[in-house]
Amino acid sequence: MERREFLRTVLSRAGVGAGVTMAVAGGAIGYYQPRKEFYKSGGEPSEGGERLGAPKNAVVIGGGLAGISSALELARRGFRVTLVEASPSLGGKLTGWNLDALGERFPVEHGFHGFFDQYYNLNEMFAYAGVKSNVFDPAPGYPVLFRQRPAEVYGQTPKWFPFNVLSVVGQSRSLDIISILKEYKGLRPVIGMFRYDYGNTFRLYDGIDFMTYCKEGGILPAFIDTVLHPFADATMNRSEVLSAAEAIRYFHFYFMGSPEGLAFRITNRDCMTALIDPLESKLKELGVTIIKGRRAVKLVAANGTVSGVELQGGAGSDVFRQTGQARVPESGWALLQTDTGVPVIASREGGVIRAFDARCTHMGCPVTWDAEAGGFYCPCHAGRFDTAGNPVGGPPEAPLVKLDVVEEGGVLVFRTSNAAPGVSGEVLPADYCVVASDVRGTRELVLGSGSGMATLESAVASLGEADPYAVYRLWLDRPLVGAEFPFYTVSGYTYTDSMSIYSDFQEPFISWAKKRGGCVVELHAYAIAPEDVKPEESVRAAMKEELYHMFPETKGATILHELYMQQSNFTRWAPGDHAGRPGVETPISNLFLAGDWVRVDAPVFLMEAAAFTGRMAANGIFRRESLKPTALPIVPMDGIFA
Repeated sequence: MERREFLRTVLSRAGVGAGVTMAVAGGAIGYYQPRKEFYKSGGEPSEGGERLGAPKNAVVIGGGLAGISSALELARRGFRVTLVEASPSLGGKLTGWNLDALGERFPVEHGFHGFFDQYYNLNEMFAYAGVKSNVFDPAPGYPVLFRQRPAEVYGQTPKWFPFNVLSVVGQSRSLDIISILKEYKGLRPVIGMFRYDYGNTFRLYDGIDFMTYCKEGGILPAFIDTVLHPFADATMNRSEVLSAAEAIRYFHFYFMGSPEGLAFRITNRDCMTALIDPLESKLKELGVTIIKGRRAVKLVAANGTVSGVELQGGAGSDVFRQTGQARVPESGWALLQTDTGVPVIASREGGVIRAFDARCTHMGCPVTWDAEAGGFYCPCHAGRFDTAGNPVGGPPEAPLVKLDVVEEGGVLVFRTSNAAPGVSGEVLPADYCVVASDVRGTRELVLGSGSGMATLESAVASLGEADPYAVYRLWLDRPLVGAEFPFYTVSGYTYTDSMSIYSDFQEPFISWAKKRGGCVVELHAYAIAPEDVKPEESVRAAMKEELYHMFPETKGATILHELYMQQSNFTRWAPGDHAGRPGVETPISNLFLAGDWVRVDAPVFLMEAAAFTGRMAANGIFRRESLKPTALPIVPMDGIFA
């Protein structure tokens, strides 16, 4: 029976008695509840072998959650897996490194992470790797600090519709059900978000941004400001440039279609120790070969298949040609763009051009010339290199890659220094390949692979990163007594979108704060608008003023140490992007893609999308080898009113 027919039947029989009415109403409520499902692609067999009869080579490029997810699934089914990660550590956006400060060593990472209960695939991956449950603590609430009005605090909401929605309204100081019912027309777009349906939602709403959807739909401004805008910004895309369809999918996954409410957990130690190290140990236990600190630069492809993956190390692979009009200066250094997207930093000395691959050897962010310090600076993680390219500060361990420069037909051509012409780097044989890099890494890899990748070039070239985000961590000399929660979403400020008090929930910051009588706070700017992208000193000063406004007691505190990071590596979900995204399967029969940027019809997002598509890529390989696929749990495919 269709849901509307069912509800009509319920209403028609509701007058037969109070007891029957309550029972029927309970049945109606139960009928409309989101329930955990399992993804069906329509092309995967339900049966098949458990393991390969004879090992085959699978190369996974990218050691973030998508790559780890894929490598785990392939290795446990008998594939000979090699996992290649360009940076010195696995983890991607969950990676971490050590910082020496104030006479101690602290673990630091890209920022605060919440692990929601509907991260089904990610949580299964953690459990399989033996991640201990005691590294997680339940979040005590979901508070939102507003610049112009009192804070809103949302606790864990009920899992049953409509009580989950009523709970949000009931916990709010700015919203009340009477006002909402009076302006019921403004609820229609909100109810429309309960009608999430992949095909229709993207057909109707991928062409407009989310703020246009909200305002043209007449959603109550208080509801936009109090709920929709602060939560949508956590996509790491500004609502003004975020596809409305992606936003609706996001809310469906995190709340409106989730059987789990707003429940999430936080780690009581750094993510590297708590999560990534156990995952790496599990990979090694399964026999996975892990190559860190080397970049995959080329997919060796011919006749519609990939036969190998070439690693950085030879002139035959590392050749870049300058594009654009930037000139190499006589003093200082200029950042140049190349035909494969690889940034190059170059200078001219006595008529001779010196050049480095400008990708930081820590996480691949472009370095810049810092004239005051007399070296190169990576703003992503505060890494520093001297003029010879050697690391002298921050997390980078390897020097920048030197490049030889020649001019051919008026175009500068760069190749790896000290490599003989025509000598290629190491090639890993591949029966199957999964590319699980971020957007920038995938784009560089595909564009650098030559004609064998022509079918993917246009789709990959159209991918983009969201506006830059910033993470600003401060060690203060006094406790933050005014903070009642360890984590706050923040709304109404130019930069700050969230705040975490690490000394309230994570070691060793808890112990340091007790010993020194201070606190460690971290401010996040999720997506900095182009007009607000300013020099680091200006952004830091503005974020400090925002901290003082949120918690005036901090204005008199002394900053004992600080770490500022700014980068741009989160996926862009702009209006119109979705249709052009490549999917998990590619025109190349043995090449698969994984990451939160991959087009997929399943309602997944952020970390869960990475883990899900990694498993989905493995299932594509299993299908070709007649192996039983891994079951992929998801929240419901459709909204409750779809």
